[in-house]
Amino acid sequence: MDWTSLALSWTLWTPLIGAVLLILVPKGQELVARAVALTITLITLGMAGVLFLGFNPNIVGYQFVERFAWLPDYGVSYLLGIDGVSLWLVGLTALLSVFAVALSFNIQERVREFLIWMLALESALLGVFMALDVILFYVFFELTLVPSYFLISLWGGRDRAAAALKFFLYTFFGSLWMLIAAIVLAFEHQKAMGVLTFEVPRLQAFVWERGLPGNLETLLFLGFALAFAIKLPLVPLHTWWPQAMGAAPMPLLVVFLKTGAYGFMRFAIPLFPDAAQAFAEFFVALGAISIVYGAIVAAMQSEIRRLALYAVVSHAGFIVMGLFSLTAQGFVGGALQQVNHGVTMGAMFLLLGMLESRTRTLQIAELGGLKQQMPLFAALFLVVMLAAVALPGTNGFVGEFLCLLGAYQSAHAGAYPMGWVVLGLLGTVLAAVYMLWMFQRVFYGPTPTRWRELPDLRPAELALLLPLIALIFWIGVRPISLTQTMERAAQEWTKPYARQMGAKAAGQ
Repeated sequence: MDWTSLALSWTLWTPLIGAVLLILVPKGQELVARAVALTITLITLGMAGVLFLGFNPNIVGYQFVERFAWLPDYGVSYLLGIDGVSLWLVGLTALLSVFAVALSFNIQERVREFLIWMLALESALLGVFMALDVILFYVFFELTLVPSYFLISLWGGRDRAAAALKFFLYTFFGSLWMLIAAIVLAFEHQKAMGVLTFEVPRLQAFVWERGLPGNLETLLFLGFALAFAIKLPLVPLHTWWPQAMGAAPMPLLVVFLKTGAYGFMRFAIPLFPDAAQAFAEFFVALGAISIVYGAIVAAMQSEIRRLALYAVVSHAGFIVMGLFSLTAQGFVGGALQQVNHGVTMGAMFLLLGMLESRTRTLQIAELGGLKQQMPLFAALFLVVMLAAVALPGTNGFVGEFLCLLGAYQSAHAGAYPMGWVVLGLLGTVLAAVYMLWMFQRVFYGPTPTRWRELPDLRPAELALLLPLIALIFWIGVRPISLTQTMERAAQEWTKPYARQMGAKAAGQ
């Protein structure tokens, strides 16, 4: 067996191997530790590039599949695979990890330990997007909590201990219900098929073909949905998000992706199609409310970071509306918006980290007139901000358009009231209002005396930002380069809903 047959495993475990190597770096050798961590993330990015080169966009289903017996007596296997959606999320995780480690050059205390946790987090995130066994996914999903907890509690800002604890308890509590639901589903499969398994393709085929008795599908769907709605974060289960991420170190925010949205897309909806259809209106309504609520609360924030965090809540609403439209367009929009979120908000938090390292504050009232001192920084921040408000020509527009298009199609077919789609559209207007208002206050007007010597972006900082800026325009101008592979996954994802709609049409 050559190494290319284990391409996913090599990509997955390289950051963790790097974390172990960092343990061997003597204390006080911060420069060596930074060099090792950055090299490991670059190697991982290169391995992710190999996946892109070897991926066949014309194949429907999972590729680079690896299967090994892990706990065979309990039906648990080490099963990895990627499709046209997870391919992009794996690549984006590897790319953002490079930027997050580079930004961590601003960390001055316990540098080696910080980088160890960052590399461990990268491996956990990669595992989330590769796992095709529910228990294996649960392990990686939970492992993302451990590095995040220590990164917040040890290197976070104000009230970091309380914020880290709230983050851990909220997300851990939700995940327990997913674990219980997964175990019940596996035993139902054993009862009907005589085989105990947690492999997603087999469980999905079982539910699609045979169904689940009584209200069991609804209960199991809700167990998964609770875990993912908390992690997303979706209103009203979002309260941990601004507190925890408001205290988190900026490199963590750069790499923190939409694992909750991915969970809905990969597990909750395809495993329980009837329940997902029954709760579609409920989640579309929550998505629309999240969009507007996030926008209104963002406009009330006095700090740029917290404004951006509530913008994330608003973006989560678009993803949910797209996914629960249960259409191919909505699926592609929801998947694309997950990538867009990583690109756009990753760039924004990179910029905020650079600004915070210069000013030691992100309070809007304490800033002002920065465009005069940092014209290049202001120009790039404007580009990222316009992508966040979905300006045509940027990546955000394509993702939000497809999400709303899918939601409109389902509403037009009578799945739920059109008012929820209109409410979602209102959120796009509100996003432009709060973002432009913030930009005006921070970058225009008189420059406070203490900011008149601020340096503009350095060449190394510009080198970090330009790839993400290029992605913003590349996805915005040529989205087909991503959506082409995502559409193949959408064909499989929408099969049960297309079948039900065909049956209804035949009955009429």
